[in-house]
Parts: sequence; structure tokens; C-alpha cells
Amino acid sequence: MTPNPRRHFLRAAAAAMAASPWLAQAAVPPTATHTASDGMQNLPADWTGTEQIGMLLYPGMTSLDFVGPQHMFSSLMGAKVHHIAKTMAPVTSDSNLSLVPTTTLKRAPRDLDILFVPGGGDGTLAAMQDAALLAFLADRGARAKWVTSVCTGSLILGAAGLLKGYRATSHWATRAVLKDAGAIETEGRVVRDRNRITGAGVSAGLDLGLTLVGLLRDQSYAETVQLLAEYAPEPPYHAGSPQTASPAVRAMTEAMFPEFNRKARAALIGRTEGRRRS
Repeated sequence: MTPNPRRHFLRAAAAAMAASPWLAQAAVPPTATHTASDGMQNLPADWTGTEQIGMLLYPGMTSLDFVGPQHMFSSLMGAKVHHIAKTMAPVTSDSNLSLVPTTTLKRAPRDLDILFVPGGGDGTLAAMQDAALLAFLADRGARAKWVTSVCTGSLILGAAGLLKGYRATSHWATRAVLKDAGAIETEGRVVRDRNRITGAGVSAGLDLGLTLVGLLRDQSYAETVQLLAEYAPEPPYHAGSPQTASPAVRAMTEAMFPEFNRKARAALIGRTEGRRRS
């Protein structure tokens, strides 16, 4: 596995912060004298794990849906993050950013701690009808400790039969389609129901990834990752949700989705009927 500079930086940063109150309380007795070197030795044992994380790549997915969570997952010391695709060829996103797989559907680990699916537009619709991809998700999702998605990736999980009876979210303009997958449509930037965690649109992937970092390590670790990323958004505009966007902007955005939603519903209904016949 290629060394991850950010993980090394996280270790070094944590060691340098060994005199801070939260790390001192978590790692060593409060009377101990701290140095950078013994800070490395006294990091909490559970800060290093052995997680196997599988992140799906497919043509036409939205790159930020993938890259945001990937940044957070790759900060988990000891974890191995797999970029999974049908072949080892680079996968081109809907913004023409190409991402390189590290393994294939056939070679990916059988047991995953996190199974993650990004969303997209036309690429998502194609993925919702890709039998090999859906079979992979159904198989790995049946055993994964956490089954997760961002944006319309939840519709792909739904097509694989992994959200029936679960509360879930998606991009706000497609969220109602989840009902056709048997899911319980739920508003929220990150929605957790048992071992299903779904994120809202695109940028919510950062929140989902950071949520999982906290669940797999602890709050102090997650806060360190957040600070290293300087993740403290202050957007120049306040149109990031349908509640804060102007009526004109919301109407224009909603007008982009009816055909996508119609096709997504058709795909989900077709999969449901197919499972019933079988």
C-alpha cells in the first residue's frame, strides 16, 4: 500500500499536540511530562484500526461525492481504502475528472467495514441498471458493518435492495424517489438508521465521512481530522439548501430533475418487480 502522507501528518500533529488537555486525558496520566516523542508512544491504542473500506467508482459519478468522503476515510490510521470499479481502467466522473481504481468488483475484499457509493446523474441511472454492479453491492452490503452513500448514491443502494425499511436521504431534489426503493424518505444532511448512513447532496460527503471517522475512532480524533482539513465552511452565498435558496433559484434547480426522477423511479420499480418474480 502506498504510504499516505496525511496519515503520517496526523500522527505527527497528534504527537505535537500531546500536551493539549484532551489528548493528555485520553492517552496518559495528567501528571505525566509530555514531549513530541512520547506523545507518539502514548496515542490511544484505538486510534489505529484495521478497517477495510470499499468505495465504488462508476462512469459519470460526481467526483466530489467520492473525493470528500475519501479524504476523511484515508485519514483513518491503519485503515485500507479500496477504490473499486468494474475494471482497472481510469473512471471518468461527470466533471471529466478521472479517478484510478485500486481493485475490481471481483477482487475487492469480501468483508468490508464500510461500503460507500457516490451519486451522479446519467451515470447513476446507468449504475442502477447494471446487474453486475448491483449484485456486488447486494453481496458486500449484506455483510458490511456500515452501508453508506452520498447524494443519489442512495438510489443505487436502493436498487441493490439495501435500503428497504431504512430511513435514508439523498440530494434534496431526488429524495422522494427513495420511497420507490422501500426506504423511508428522511430529511437531513447525514441520516443514520442502524448500520445505514446516507448523506444529502454532494458536499454532504464531507460530513458523512467525518461522522464515520468519529464513529470508528472518537470525537478527539475526528476533530483533529477536521482541523487538519480546516473544514469550517463559510460559503459566499446562502443558497446551499432549498430552505435558504431564493424561490427563483430553487425553481430553476428543481426544473433540472423531473426526467432524472422519472427514470430513477422506473429503474427502482423495475428492480422491485424483478425481485418479486424471482
